[in-house]
Amino acid sequence: MREVDHLTTERFGIPSIILMENAAHAVARVINDKLNGAVVGKSILILCGPGNNGGDGAALARILWTSGANVNVVLFGSADDANGDAGANFRILRDLSDHSTNTGAETGDKADAGELYFKEAADDEFQGINDISLKADVVVDALFGTGLSRPLDAKFSKLIRDERLDASKERNYILISVDIPSGLSSDDPEPLGSTVKADITVTFTVPKPANVLPPATHLNGELIVADIGSPAELINAAESCLFVAGDDDVRRFTEHSKFDAGSYKNKRGHALIIAGSENYAGAAVLAANGAMRSGVGLVTIVTPHSAKEMAASRVLPEVMVRSVSETEDGAISFDAISEIGELLEKADGVTIGCGLSQNDSTRKFVQAVIEMRTHPTVVDADALNLLSPFRGEALKTIDGPPLILTPHEGEFMRLLGTTDKQVINDRVAAVRNFAREHNVILVLKGERVLIGCPDGRVIVNPTGNSGLGKAGNGDTLAGILGGFITQSSSMHIGIVETVIAAVYAAGLAGDIAEKKYGKRVMTASDVRECLAEVFARFGK
Repeated sequence: MREVDHLTTERFGIPSIILMENAAHAVARVINDKLNGAVVGKSILILCGPGNNGGDGAALARILWTSGANVNVVLFGSADDANGDAGANFRILRDLSDHSTNTGAETGDKADAGELYFKEAADDEFQGINDISLKADVVVDALFGTGLSRPLDAKFSKLIRDERLDASKERNYILISVDIPSGLSSDDPEPLGSTVKADITVTFTVPKPANVLPPATHLNGELIVADIGSPAELINAAESCLFVAGDDDVRRFTEHSKFDAGSYKNKRGHALIIAGSENYAGAAVLAANGAMRSGVGLVTIVTPHSAKEMAASRVLPEVMVRSVSETEDGAISFDAISEIGELLEKADGVTIGCGLSQNDSTRKFVQAVIEMRTHPTVVDADALNLLSPFRGEALKTIDGPPLILTPHEGEFMRLLGTTDKQVINDRVAAVRNFAREHNVILVLKGERVLIGCPDGRVIVNPTGNSGLGKAGNGDTLAGILGGFITQSSSMHIGIVETVIAAVYAAGLAGDIAEKKYGKRVMTASDVRECLAEVFARFGK
C-alpha cells in the first residue's frame, strides 16, 4: 500500500494530501451513515497520533465540524513537530479551532458549523479525556495506522485501557478506527499488545492482513473498504498474493452458469457423491442435498449396500442413490472400484469422503478413485485421513484434473504428517506452501476459511460464523463445493474462481441462517436451504 500511494502521486500526479482528504471524507460518510444521516449537533471525539493516521483524523475533524458536529480533537504530540501532510492538517485545525473559539463564540455567528476544540497533549497530559468520551456519540481512533511494527508504548497502552478503547469495558459510543485499529501490525494476524477494539474500521483501497485474518480481525468490528482514488492498475499490479473474496466472485460465477432457454440437466452437469457408510449415511445425504441445491443438473450418491436404504429414504427425491460392495464393518470396499467405472467416466465432478469410515480396503478404493479421476474432484473428511500423510506425486496431482482438498486444521496436520501445531501457526504460509508443493487447491476450514492455489495465491473467505461449527456443516460444504465444481467442469468455468465462489456462497448461506434462526438453533440443513436466498441476492 505504501508503494501504491507513492506511485499514485509520482506516476499520476495526485498529491498525497488529496488522498488524505479523500480518506477523511470516506470516514465522514461512514459516521454520517451510522448517525442516521445527520451529524449536526452530535458530539465527536477524535484521538490523533502524530503521523499520517492522525493527519486523516485532523482532516476528518474539519469535515465533520463544517457539517455541524461538535468536534473535540486531541493530538498526542505537537502540531509544529509533525511533518508533511499530517503536520499541515494539524496546523490548519489548530488555527480553525483558535478562530472558532475566540471569535465565533463571541459573535454567535458560526453559520452551520458546530463547535471545534483542538488540544495538543504532552506526555503528562494523557489523563482527563474520559470525561469527553463519556459524552461523545462517536470516538475516532486515528492514533496509529498501518506502519506500526512494535507494541504501543506504555502511555498509549494505558490510554487505551483508561479510555475504554479496548474490549475490557462497555461503552455507550460508536468507536471507529481509521485504516486499522491502533496497536495492530497491518501484516500480522496476531495483536502486538494493547490494541483498540473498534466497532467499525474504515480501511482504504484494499484490506490489510490484520483487517481480515483472525484473531486480529475480531478487533476491527465491521470492516468497510473505501476507495480513496488510487488507480486500479496500480492495485492490480501490486505483488501481493493474498486476496479476500467478495460478492463479485459469486456474481461472476452465477453469470457464467446462468440458466437460459437451452438449460437442461446434462448441460448443467452430473455430480457424483461417493460418501456414507453403515453408521454415517447422514453424511452422504447432507452432501448430496447440498450439491442438489447448488444448481447442478444431476446428483448421484454412491454408498455401501448397508447405507443405501437409509440414504435413499432421507435424501431429496431428485437425488439418485447407487449401492456398491462393502467391507464387514459397512464401509465401501476396494472391490467397488470395478462397479463405478462408468459413473466416474460420465460424472462432471466427484466429491468423495463424507462419512466413508476408515479401513485399508476403503483407503485403496479412495486412492484408486483419485488416481482414475478424469474430472475435478473434491476430497473431504475420511478420504483425507485415508490419504494422510499426503503424497501428491502418487495421485497424479501434477498432471491430473484439479484436486480440491477440504481439511479442517486437525485433518490438515495429518495431511502434513505432523502433530506439531506450530507448523500451521502461520496459516497463510502453510496453505500456500502445501498447495504449491502438491499442485492442489486447498480449502482450509475453520475461522476464516483459507483457499490456497497452486500458483501461490491465498484467498481469505470473509463469510460464515461460529454457528457453522456443528455436525453436518462440513458435509454440506463439501456437497455445495462438489455441485459448483461440477458446473464449472460442464460449463468451462475456471476452477479456482469456482471454488472461491462456492466457499463464499456457503458461508453467506450460513450468515443468513444465523440471522433467521440464531447460532444455537441453526443446522446444516438450514444452511443448505438458505442457499436459495444467496442466489436470489445475485439475481440468478
